Amino acid sequence: MSGAKKLVIVESPTKMKSIAQYLGDGYEVLSSVGHIRDLVEPKNLPAELKKGGLGKFSVDVDNGFEPYYVVSDSKKKTVAELKRALKNADELLLATDEDREGEAIAWHLLQELKPKIPVRRMVFHEITKDAIQRAKDNTRELDTALVDAQETRRILDRLYGYEVSPVLWRKVGPGLSAGRVQSAATRLVVDRERERLAFVSAEYWDLLGRFAPAASASGFDAKIVRLGGERIAAGRDFDDLGKLKSKAAVLDEPTALALAEALRAPGVRTVVSKLEQKPWTRRPAAPFTTSTLQQEAGRKLRLSARDTMRVAQSLYENGYITYMRTDSVSLSKQAIDAARAQATALYGADSIPSAPRVYTGKSKNAQEAHEAIRPSGEVFRTPSELASVLRGSEFKLYDLIWKRTVASQMADAKGQTATVTIEVGPTASDAAAPETATAVITDTIAEFTASGTVITFPGFRAAYEEGRDEERNAEDASGEAKLPPLKEGQEISLEHVEAKGHETSPLPRYTEASLVKRLEELGIGRPSTFASIISTIIDRGYVTQRGQALVPSWIAFSVVRLLEEHFADLVQYDFTAEMEDDLDRIASGEADRVDWLNGFYFGSDTHRGLRQVVDNLGDIDAREINSIRITDGITLRIGKYGPYLETVDPDAAADATPRRVNLPLDLAPDELTPAKAQELVDAPVQTDRVLGTNPANGKEIVVKDGRFGPYVTELEPAPEADAATVDPATGEVVDAPKPKRGAKKPAAVKPRTASLFKSMQIEEVDLETALKLLDLPRVVGLDPESGEEITAQNGRYGPYLKKAAETRTLPSEDAIFDLDLAGALELLAQPKYGARRASSALKEFAEDPVSGKPIKVKDGRFGPYVTDGTTNATIPRSESVEEITFERAVELLQIKRDKGPAAPRAKKAPAAKKPAAKKPAAKKAAPKTTAAAKASTTSAAKKPAVRKAPTKPSDA
Repeated sequence: MSGAKKLVIVESPTKMKSIAQYLGDGYEVLSSVGHIRDLVEPKNLPAELKKGGLGKFSVDVDNGFEPYYVVSDSKKKTVAELKRALKNADELLLATDEDREGEAIAWHLLQELKPKIPVRRMVFHEITKDAIQRAKDNTRELDTALVDAQETRRILDRLYGYEVSPVLWRKVGPGLSAGRVQSAATRLVVDRERERLAFVSAEYWDLLGRFAPAASASGFDAKIVRLGGERIAAGRDFDDLGKLKSKAAVLDEPTALALAEALRAPGVRTVVSKLEQKPWTRRPAAPFTTSTLQQEAGRKLRLSARDTMRVAQSLYENGYITYMRTDSVSLSKQAIDAARAQATALYGADSIPSAPRVYTGKSKNAQEAHEAIRPSGEVFRTPSELASVLRGSEFKLYDLIWKRTVASQMADAKGQTATVTIEVGPTASDAAAPETATAVITDTIAEFTASGTVITFPGFRAAYEEGRDEERNAEDASGEAKLPPLKEGQEISLEHVEAKGHETSPLPRYTEASLVKRLEELGIGRPSTFASIISTIIDRGYVTQRGQALVPSWIAFSVVRLLEEHFADLVQYDFTAEMEDDLDRIASGEADRVDWLNGFYFGSDTHRGLRQVVDNLGDIDAREINSIRITDGITLRIGKYGPYLETVDPDAAADATPRRVNLPLDLAPDELTPAKAQELVDAPVQTDRVLGTNPANGKEIVVKDGRFGPYVTELEPAPEADAATVDPATGEVVDAPKPKRGAKKPAAVKPRTASLFKSMQIEEVDLETALKLLDLPRVVGLDPESGEEITAQNGRYGPYLKKAAETRTLPSEDAIFDLDLAGALELLAQPKYGARRASSALKEFAEDPVSGKPIKVKDGRFGPYVTDGTTNATIPRSESVEEITFERAVELLQIKRDKGPAAPRAKKAPAAKKPAAKKPAAKKAAPKTTAAAKASTTSAAKKPAVRKAPTKPSDA
């Protein structure tokens, strides 16, 4: 074929340019932009298939769990472009990522493109010239076992979600969802909150003394650890429920204060009783895996798991790091040599051990056991060398990866820890003195200890040290104080002693970093899915973030309770982890996907199938599922509009309606203690407050506290009965005229309402303010040039100024009332975004490679977006404007182009033009997609022949 090129298909548009440059003129590189096909929604199945085995899941559970795939609407254009490029190619190289998802994308491309030319699988773990050239020369066939594992996971998720989620809709609330990993992750967060709810704080006291070897010497702090040979309790002696778990003695406040007072008395002897010095050695942490990168980026950079993966993806696609989805801690010889060479150059020859370090991980998932995450290339680029190229989070994350990789090949850090024990007690004369309150307390020896650490050789710590998650009872952590020269038997002075009280604290809530760590420990999910798991439970409203902490919602409590009581196996941590192990066995070819799915769905000798569980659920008491007893008289209910407290007055009649009390929106579940619940119930009931009468129309103005916040409203008077039909003696309507047949009822008058400003308090609102709110929008004046009316008003996105189609944001809600005409004209004369920045663009980049037009980041009505003047692409909420790079902007625009223009909304015909007789609606033709055009599943389902011979043209 004259002029034919080899077609290379990658997943991401960002990779295309670099890979094309490395491969040369004989190759054309295009992107699939992720998956091109997926399971069709059952409602979109062809009519003739909806009644069969496919109808419920788009998976034929009765015939080998065959899936029914279709090309998504957003990818039809992409597929068409790939097919056109394939016509001019003499070879196809599928260069998607080397993991389950990447292998499945390659397989779907093969199924849809149906190439009649040789097909090869090309894989690489870094985007450098050498890596791409090696990948080109060392291709392989498609790994059908990996495809089976991915497809099993996809079908499993569809079965799980489509069977369990409807139960949640009926018994908890609409729009909820369940999933094999998201439900287990939600349960983890809820279980931690339950522990916090059950926690009872315990008080304990200790003594902190300031000691010095001589009057002129600098002092040091030491803490009491024993009294009369008995150990004094510290925070670590209490369990997760706040109960003492050891035999240590607990000092109470009176004893601690009396003891401190006694030790301040003259004549108390202070002696160094023991001095211990112990050497220590600390090894560096292993190179980053996906999960440890997410954890460390969360601790040190405050990046969410999703943002970490997004930034790492950009670094990988631009050739700065190796593949970022891996659970291997091993490094290639090339990487080890590069790390050792840089450590030697930067920190000296003694900074590396004599032999390279080799790390082994605990992962069983061999198919994802790529090299650890590291800087790419044979020679690592230092962060300083990339300072002019990388910005913001990209630079910070690269710096973190570079430091961790270099440090992993450096020598151990070494040091010494000195621990001094000090005995404080009475002198011999004091011991012989008559007993007093002070003498009794100091009749025994009080022992204090202090530790100091000296680093004798920094080793890897010169480059990097791993962070730690926040620990409880931080006051118990031993510091690394600098101790003065001391020796055993030396008398020192007690300069000051203070009694300090402490309260035990519950287990900290999960952060994204600690939840990722826990998921990995339990084997729930895979490192490459942790970010999406956390994003899902946040997006579903099961979890919210308070700072770094993950706080479960009350809805999550109901969902987890229902799953625990009726789908117990599905949320058991061991069971969920075993699913991952089973998927690994399918990926390695040790298990058959159909056999496994049959066991999961229909059941086996050792497992009750999902189908059996759903078919035998019995009655679920929705009210009970959505209720949590707080006290004997107070119950928390999770209703349609959110959680509330329900209480019954003990003196009320047996059939009295319970009283409802709203919960504050910012009240976390563990803060709803019995005392707090009683406080909310006992609080004065906020009733509607009448502000007065509107002098313009005589209607009553009332301020209320509603579901969406406080507001004022103008009450409409009750409709009056016709005087001619009212009996003057009884006041009853005796001869009300009957409405004529077909006559319309008069439309109810909707009362005027207006929300209070954020700065207003419901107790302080007066009639004048209420009338001003009800009269909004406020007419500021007329434009002297055009005569157009200028109004100030409050909208969905805040206060703004309006003149015809022109709008400008106001600086505050108060400006709605305060702004005069001159100020309004001045504001309207400025550029639309002039109040916020000098330029209308938040960021500007070079020309887009597709359109050739400069790219800008702008702020719009619905948030920031990327534009080249022709195509606009919204920036995802998870990404900040500061983090958007040129490459990411190009990718967002390309994704938007691939989706194509939004379908125009159908306009309703005017009522007068409707035909007298309504004709039956014509049936819409089925969409002509490859998978949906045929009546059988054979066109969409996999063909074993394709898997056995992926280099041959596909028959599917």
